[in-house]
Amino acid sequence: MNVYDGERMTEMLGAKGMTAAADGADADLVVLNTCHIREKAAEKVYSDIGRLKRQDGSRPMIAVAGCVAQAEGPEITRRAKAVDIVVGPQAYHRLPGLIDDVLAGRAAVDTDMPEDSKFDALPARAKQARPSAFLTVQEGCDKFCTYCVVPYTRGAEVSRPWGEVMDEARALVDAGVREITLLGQNVNAWTGEDEKGRVQGLDGLARALDALPGLARIRYTTSHPNDMTEALIRAHAEIEKLMPFLHLPVQAGSDRILKAMNRSHSRDSYLRLIERIRSVRSDMALSGDFIVGFPGETDAEFEETLNIVREVAYSQAFSFKYSPRPGTPAAGLDGHVPAPIMDERLQRLQAAINADQLAFNEATVGRRTTVLLERAGKYPGQLIGKSPWLQSIIVENADARIGDLIEVDIVSGGPNSLGGAVASRQAA
Repeated sequence: MNVYDGERMTEMLGAKGMTAAADGADADLVVLNTCHIREKAAEKVYSDIGRLKRQDGSRPMIAVAGCVAQAEGPEITRRAKAVDIVVGPQAYHRLPGLIDDVLAGRAAVDTDMPEDSKFDALPARAKQARPSAFLTVQEGCDKFCTYCVVPYTRGAEVSRPWGEVMDEARALVDAGVREITLLGQNVNAWTGEDEKGRVQGLDGLARALDALPGLARIRYTTSHPNDMTEALIRAHAEIEKLMPFLHLPVQAGSDRILKAMNRSHSRDSYLRLIERIRSVRSDMALSGDFIVGFPGETDAEFEETLNIVREVAYSQAFSFKYSPRPGTPAAGLDGHVPAPIMDERLQRLQAAINADQLAFNEATVGRRTTVLLERAGKYPGQLIGKSPWLQSIIVENADARIGDLIEVDIVSGGPNSLGGAVASRQAA
């Protein structure tokens, strides 16, 4: 979502006559679009601010945007005097006005969550330089997991209206986008009324996008298990453009830890959900998120997390050490796990995840699949694209262009990418 927000800020500033600089040293304005999920990400903001000072002592105008800005507000300008603008993720449409405030010598801190939608103030989508694009359809979270700051920095769950989403999707396709990834903190909680006034869920939105000429692929992230409806599961069996890849975080394998996290699902309910999804789409690739070292986690409870990884066999997953975030309920819990134990658990978890990812990639060797070419490779003649299962595939000497869909035989599999040989080029 930060990628999407960054693109939208770029387009908004471009509409005001600004152009992108090659790097921070050349810029008149640097916008640091931030994440507050983990402490390390937040601290990186301040180190980046220090690096923006030039050798002659001058510096660009600096704006801190995103969730760190929302969480820390005016404290940022007190801690880092070089910062000129602080703007939260729901107010970044006001960035041009905040720049004017700085130039006029006024304070420029805006962490409001205004009722008026920021999307209404953003310019039309610019022509995309790549064939895939993000599209935010839902923001905020009502789940209140005890470790998470998102409800406090992004606000309550809000769904963008059907018409806005469809208009932006059409604009992206008209600009050359072949694949759209729908975004939300809990994207499968999206709901809205279609043009006929009928209440729709994410499955209905996917069906409408499926009808757009020129759009070849649909993805969505991030999903919550409690919002994975039967209608959305069926959509994966019925909509060809909906890719067989699902990011569905579980976070831990222990029911006691899940309850302490306020995850609202159990180990068993999650595994039964996975079974149902795979029953309608046998080639579905699963991705997940995991937190190790949540307060009070025992060795046995960590083993339950390893067991759920082995049982699901994720094609990829993200794993992190627990990071206490100020203001969240978990930050006040007893039983914080020592750092060396968290380090050891994370290494073991990542080894299991990496083994499954390699096994998944190697299992696709010999398969013919469709690849959407997205960028040039490291060496001449190489193009890199994504498989339906979100794998990076390197194709040599393809008589094709970025944005093309081509049939590829997968000839080699590694931990992070695959090698492919061109079989044929699909019609555009």
